[in-house]
Amino acid sequence: MVETLTPSSSSSRWTQFHHPRPWITSLFSNPKTLLTVLWIAVIFSVLLWQRDATTGILFFRRDFPVSQMPKLRTVAFNLTEFGGVGDGVTLNTAAFERAVLAISKLGKKGGGQLNVPPGYWLTAPFNLTSHMTLFLAEGAVILGIDDEKYWPLMPPLPSYGYGREHIGPRYGSLIHGQNLRDVVITGHNGTINGQGQAWWKKYKQRLLNNTRGPLVQIMWSSDIVISNITLRDSPFWTLHPYDCKNVTIKNVTILAPIFNAPNTDGIDPDSCEDMLIENCYISVGDDGIAIKSGWDQYGISYGRPSTNIVIRNLVVRSMVSAGISIGSEMSGGVSNVTVENVHVWNSRRAVRIKTAAGRGGYVRHIAYRNLTFVNVRVGIVIKTDYNEHPAGEFNPKALPVLEDISYTSIHGEGVRVPVRIHGNSEIPVKNITIRDMSVGITYKKKHIFQCSHVQGRVIGTVFPAPCENLDLYDEQGHLVRRSGSQNASDIDYDF
Repeated sequence: MVETLTPSSSSSRWTQFHHPRPWITSLFSNPKTLLTVLWIAVIFSVLLWQRDATTGILFFRRDFPVSQMPKLRTVAFNLTEFGGVGDGVTLNTAAFERAVLAISKLGKKGGGQLNVPPGYWLTAPFNLTSHMTLFLAEGAVILGIDDEKYWPLMPPLPSYGYGREHIGPRYGSLIHGQNLRDVVITGHNGTINGQGQAWWKKYKQRLLNNTRGPLVQIMWSSDIVISNITLRDSPFWTLHPYDCKNVTIKNVTILAPIFNAPNTDGIDPDSCEDMLIENCYISVGDDGIAIKSGWDQYGISYGRPSTNIVIRNLVVRSMVSAGISIGSEMSGGVSNVTVENVHVWNSRRAVRIKTAAGRGGYVRHIAYRNLTFVNVRVGIVIKTDYNEHPAGEFNPKALPVLEDISYTSIHGEGVRVPVRIHGNSEIPVKNITIRDMSVGITYKKKHIFQCSHVQGRVIGTVFPAPCENLDLYDEQGHLVRRSGSQNASDIDYDF
């Protein structure tokens, strides 16, 4: 337990340390000496302030011992109280489990907080409990053991039908929770490290018989806050809220190698409702964010959409996939999503919607605002032939609906193809709006604003010149030219 100092226990110490001393009386009776002491105190304070402000003067190193950790719950524990050893070698699974068990008994008292102090805390997967705060101090690193025999197998997600990579069960996540309420994972930017390198190697060598597990997965839960931490090197998807409500993710850094770290998505909201993602930095080996809602017939049957999601104030990089994606597993539907104030740099694609025949579901009421693309191969992408399906039969007549999607204030430089909206005769893209767009291009070819089976409008000035599929309006919203060729196609995947 965190020790607190009561007035009765401190009275004797106060007397001991504050009894007047003769030399103190003498010091303060001499004005010159007192002035010298005050000047030394001022200089000392300035140097300390400069060190904090610029990190250039390293007179001190501030740590965050347990006594300085904020108590976000009425009761707080330290992992070491349960036998935890932060040497990077000792396995701490039992310590985490004992701590979670202790907190699980405090629900009626408001729950409890588990403080993870500085150190390297090796562990196998463990579960969280309701009314719990997991607090990682500065310098605290939770390390996932990289031997799969320690990772439990779990049933397939009901909206996916089987493991995303293999038929049958899937590995659980390093930090896991199901049917929870009121859970906080936060800290002084401590780290949860999945040590995914061994997993990635075995995956590429086809040595795994089950789908890899996420780093953090919270399922069928509500009132979740994840903030002020770093997540890195996940075996698979990094942060996976599944069928959750009221989720806030903010001030989180998510890292994985940009190459050779397969499927290390940053954040995958999956059949989630009422979610905020803000002020994050994400650089990973797959999609930075991928909004999902189930896969083909399994997602259609499960029927839980992802809806009411706000994504804002992000810096994202994805050299393999896209900065922010919707799909391709979107069979339960995705709606009412706002993506704003996002900077995508050095990436293959910036913002992408991907689906295919067989998915069913819908993507609608999506608003992108104030996006910046820098050194991106393709800026805006809508793809309707992402033909990756689960084993067994799927219904090719289950056609997704794509409609009511807007892009406002899109800017950037170093972009090869600014727009590629690829509908088809079965899955047309309807009611697209593009307004205030100016993207510096790097490839001088006629068709760099590409469209196919698209209906919608361009309002005001858009550069480069839009495709002929879209109606043109002036800044006041007056029709300038109506398109007569919405089904025309100039998609060119060769560049």
